[in-house]
Amino acid sequence: MNHSFDRYAGIVFCAVGIAFVIGSTSISTSAYGSNVGANIFPLFLGAFLSLMSIRLIYETFRRQQKQQNRENLDYKRFGIIFTAAVLYALFLEDIGFVISTFLFLMIGFQTMQRGRIWISVVISACFSYGVYYLYVNVLDGTLPGFPSWLVLF
Repeated sequence: MNHSFDRYAGIVFCAVGIAFVIGSTSISTSAYGSNVGANIFPLFLGAFLSLMSIRLIYETFRRQQKQQNRENLDYKRFGIIFTAAVLYALFLEDIGFVISTFLFLMIGFQTMQRGRIWISVVISACFSYGVYYLYVNVLDGTLPGFPSWLVLF
């Protein structure tokens, strides 16, 4: 692990998180048909990103660098997950939140650790539907639902 890279990445991500928090204050606090405003998600996302970045920066200063090991970067895994993230963003409206999130998580889990497919299926399904249910039914927010060409009974 390269501690100086982690330290600089933590500083950059902390700045991005703070920018999200500041930017979310200029977004409307209410949305049509939703009790949760459009500013809530970027506000919490920016705050969480900033807190995790501060934790990363703290960890890099806390650990003593014993060895300088040069790790090979895994471009194949990065490419797969980056492509999956781009496709997730492109098809979110077309196939809905639950299906696109499920597929993105499945690709991510199987890219990082092959095997144990049923565990990946259960975690992906529970997470994607759980977040959808909490956001839409509990918080009265809006997310893209299931596609109209998919008939669920």
